[in-house]
Amino acid sequence: MDVLETKKTNFNTLSITPIEKKIITLLQKGDKRALNLLYENYSNSLYGVIIKITINEEVAQDALQETFIKVWKNAGKYDPSKAKLFTWLFRIARNTAIDKLRSFNNRFQKEVQIETSNVYILPTSNLNQDVMDIKEHVGRLEEKYQIVLDALFFQGMTQQEASDELEIPLGTIKSRLKIGLRELKKVYDPENS
Repeated sequence: MDVLETKKTNFNTLSITPIEKKIITLLQKGDKRALNLLYENYSNSLYGVIIKITINEEVAQDALQETFIKVWKNAGKYDPSKAKLFTWLFRIARNTAIDKLRSFNNRFQKEVQIETSNVYILPTSNLNQDVMDIKEHVGRLEEKYQIVLDALFFQGMTQQEASDELEIPLGTIKSRLKIGLRELKKVYDPENS
């Protein structure tokens, strides 16, 4: 007896409604109609669970969509003898909502908060007018440092992107960046160099 037949025979272990039985059968067969039935019958309840966790409609909607994707991908793992269909769906929805909330909170905490930043408050009295043109000073460096600084600061590449684009090992990119910045520091802060 194969796994599918074993699962079918276990329908009677827990009380299963006719619609649940139909959904389970369709899920086990990999029939996409199961997703429509799942959505029609469980989306409101699952969304309610998710929104209580995330307290954010956008995050909750993403989590609900991801829940149904996970359900579809893991349909073969569902065993009706171990848990009711809603319990299985609830666990997936709950875990997905928690993961989404953590991801959202981490991303939000890493974003720059401009209204609380003092980056744009520069004291102009301390600026050395002789060193205002950074491109000119970068242009005075050795070419190997110019290339790296140009890629990272003027083209907006990450160190890995610069490594890939320039076909220079990542460690070399980091070393040239450090040396290039040290040389620029001599221009901008000659007393402490």
